[in-house]
Amino acid sequence: MVEAEHAVSPGRGLARLRFWRSPPDQPRWARPALLGIVVLAGALYSWNIGRSGYAHYYAAAVKSMSVSWKAFFYGAFDPGASITLDKLAGAFVPQALSARIFGFHEWSLTLPQVVWGVLSVLVLYRLVRRWLGPAAGLLAAGLFAVTPIVASVFGHAMEDGALILCLLLATEAFAIAVTRARTGWLILAAIWVGIGFQMKMLEAWMVVPAFAVTYLLVAPASWRRRAGQLAIAGVVLIAVSSSWILLYTVTPAGDRPAVDATTDDNAFAMVFGYNGLDRFGLHVPGAARTDFTDPSLSTDLTLPPELERLAAPQPGLPEQPGEPEPVPEPAPAPAAEDPPQAWHKLFGDRYATQVGWLYPLALVGLVAGLVVYRRTRRTGQEWGGFVLWGLWLVTFAVVLSRMTVMHSAYLAALAPPLAALAAAGTVLSLRLYRERRAAWLPPSVLVAQLAWTAYLASRYADFLPWLAWLSLGGAAVAAAVLIVGALRRAPVARAAVAGLVAVLVLPCAWGLSAFDHRYAGSAFEAGAGPSGPVGVDLDSDTKDTLTDPQRKMFDYLMAHREGARYVAATTSWQTAGQFIVPTGEWFLPMGGFSGQVPRPTLEGVRRLVETGELRHVVLGGAGGLFTNDSELYRIVAWTATNCPLVPPAEHGGDPGLFVFRCAAGA
Repeated sequence: MVEAEHAVSPGRGLARLRFWRSPPDQPRWARPALLGIVVLAGALYSWNIGRSGYAHYYAAAVKSMSVSWKAFFYGAFDPGASITLDKLAGAFVPQALSARIFGFHEWSLTLPQVVWGVLSVLVLYRLVRRWLGPAAGLLAAGLFAVTPIVASVFGHAMEDGALILCLLLATEAFAIAVTRARTGWLILAAIWVGIGFQMKMLEAWMVVPAFAVTYLLVAPASWRRRAGQLAIAGVVLIAVSSSWILLYTVTPAGDRPAVDATTDDNAFAMVFGYNGLDRFGLHVPGAARTDFTDPSLSTDLTLPPELERLAAPQPGLPEQPGEPEPVPEPAPAPAAEDPPQAWHKLFGDRYATQVGWLYPLALVGLVAGLVVYRRTRRTGQEWGGFVLWGLWLVTFAVVLSRMTVMHSAYLAALAPPLAALAAAGTVLSLRLYRERRAAWLPPSVLVAQLAWTAYLASRYADFLPWLAWLSLGGAAVAAAVLIVGALRRAPVARAAVAGLVAVLVLPCAWGLSAFDHRYAGSAFEAGAGPSGPVGVDLDSDTKDTLTDPQRKMFDYLMAHREGARYVAATTSWQTAGQFIVPTGEWFLPMGGFSGQVPRPTLEGVRRLVETGELRHVVLGGAGGLFTNDSELYRIVAWTATNCPLVPPAEHGGDPGLFVFRCAAGA
């Protein structure tokens, strides 16, 4: 039982506060219904686990973390722990442990996300059940479980699933804290948010405004005590969140990997710049550039004069007469992201169909709840819940709308408040209708939800057209019955229930389409249904086995390694990753993900060559950008000038990769 135990002065009425009280005994049908939802969620998230795919960059890091404890501890991209990921590695720790225990497979990397998904469904059910009862809890859990973006995120090896679970656990601890005004529970909530920060950095902090405002408005204590408790929790939050950053700051640079996504080896720049303000178009000094359309950045390895000879026919390669093939133009950004900063972005086809089907129902639930329970906000649990979920939803929506660099998986953080508020709107509308306090509310809600669902469905009219007609037609009939009932003042509660069920069928079908691998998204880009990456394996180039050309090149490099510490250095993380994933061997990815990291330096590479720790440098391959005055540019020029090129016929690998053999004295 969660009971308020804080006594207050007489006359203020705060002692009666039960913000998140334990519910009465559940009805007999609640537990089987919850079990069914959990089984459905587990099946949905794990159905394609054996072919859930790899996200190339992160899969290579997980492989490195699973074979090297140093790489595991520092969150490094490569087994030699020369450079970190371009993000905090907290979300990949469970994946690396799973790969170490079960072996490196698609399913072993996805397994933790499936577990996080089932746990998230259970935690959300418990939260909403304590707030508005078991019916609302079950509805929220079910809607959340089959939200399209949620079904895709929890079915792939992505970071966002771990973040959602951390935020829900933080909300549960916060719910107890705000009921009892207990500092310990508030600190626990801060710890969970801090752990969420290790998963997705600043995105975890986006729940803090909701927590702070709700606590100040609802907690049964004086203003001074509430402010003091929040200050203590804030200190804990910052300490837990910054723990990895501080570890890197106090560790000498020579004893740890270089920090990717930076130009000055500063973890603060990586977290708050590259993964923070830069995502809103505001560049932070020391952070690598995220604007890949910047003309000062290039992947053209023929830029240095020393590399002009690479454009000429090489021994073992056929002649290439005529004009060189033009470089294909990059694919245009989706229309939903153009312009990238737009208040209406979340209402666009791509994003709204992934998470926004419940917008009308959630909005009605939020407004109705704040109005209906406004007079009991200091003595009941309901009003505080609407404030909490509403602020969570609004904060995330505003921030995501202003981002210039955004992946669809970010939308998953909107799913918990949308599901909770939509369930609240449904239960509250039916309750008021039965009490004859708002006869027009159910038909109004149903018509609004019907219109929005019809609009989204019309954008993808070829997807399940028969189900769309059944769903929308049934909801329209129910709406008509409700309107007639309201005019005649006749109760037709069953029509209200039937209409809401009918209008929710289509959104649920979009989420359940993730059972079909074609509509389940990928480990690189989440999305279920036809607005996701339909039929496209964005991570299909990542395999846990070597292709024939890769095997030939790898065998050559190993045969001529001569005891070197690194098998080879590469100018592309993608080239290094295609060998790290299948073999777990030490490849040195110079320049990191962005290509802008100034480690290793040219002098560092020369030193490795002089000491025999490096024998080969592989130039070419996609991935990574660099400027004309970057350290990577200088390394490329030095390599092409001072190291002999290995004929492609000799190493037998990809003709687009140029292998140079470097010796002491080069």
